[in-house]
Amino acid sequence: MGRKKQRQIRRVGHYSSSHKILLVGEGDFSFSACLARAFRSATNMVATTLESKDTLSTKHWSSKAHVDELKTRGCLVLYEVDVDDMDQHPTLMCMKFDIIIFNFPHAGHYSWLCERDDELIQKHRELLKAFFESARGMIGQGGEIHVSHRDDYPYDQWKLKELAEKAGLVLKEKVWFEKSDYPGYHNKRGGGIQSNKKFPLKECYTFKFSLKPEFTTHELMPSCSQTTSVLDDDISHALKGMHLK
Repeated sequence: MGRKKQRQIRRVGHYSSSHKILLVGEGDFSFSACLARAFRSATNMVATTLESKDTLSTKHWSSKAHVDELKTRGCLVLYEVDVDDMDQHPTLMCMKFDIIIFNFPHAGHYSWLCERDDELIQKHRELLKAFFESARGMIGQGGEIHVSHRDDYPYDQWKLKELAEKAGLVLKEKVWFEKSDYPGYHNKRGGGIQSNKKFPLKECYTFKFSLKPEFTTHELMPSCSQTTSVLDDDISHALKGMHLK
């Protein structure tokens, strides 16, 4: 018998088709779709949004084509995934990832608050604190958590590195975020006010965090015996074709 053909590894930006990738807080799923096109497959990916399926189509009407493409390429797409407790999500809680991506996290827009207001800055910090605490137990050995974020004022007041360190993570690398590295990606405001509009990307970086040496993925692993929910047909079908065991 002939030798099994080895799958070609494809890359885009910081990511490759050999990585098991979880994307959270997606807007119109254009970033996920960019990775899937570059990899020519998305069986190594899970892409999620906080929105329900119906709300997503209202807030980000440009999302449908991207979601359709992701599903066609084998990506598992999940709705109503809150980064606060995603480690307890019945589909995600027993998965381990090489990379978790959260692009431009934001706690929401409020008509009476601007980005310089302490109240809104605190909301952003609380969001990221909960995200780091949830995400840290979902990466495998040597895994990374990537947060792309503006690092100019007032966004630098979120103290991203400090929040990550308190969650048992260490900054491994900070690299310039170049949007052109991800063809087709459209950064979206989200948050309920002009959700489908873009926002200016000025001094932006991707912060790459890993677990501190004293933490191990085994110690942070949730109990999978609690997973008793019956998955719907779409999720069950997607999981069968994925390389995310």
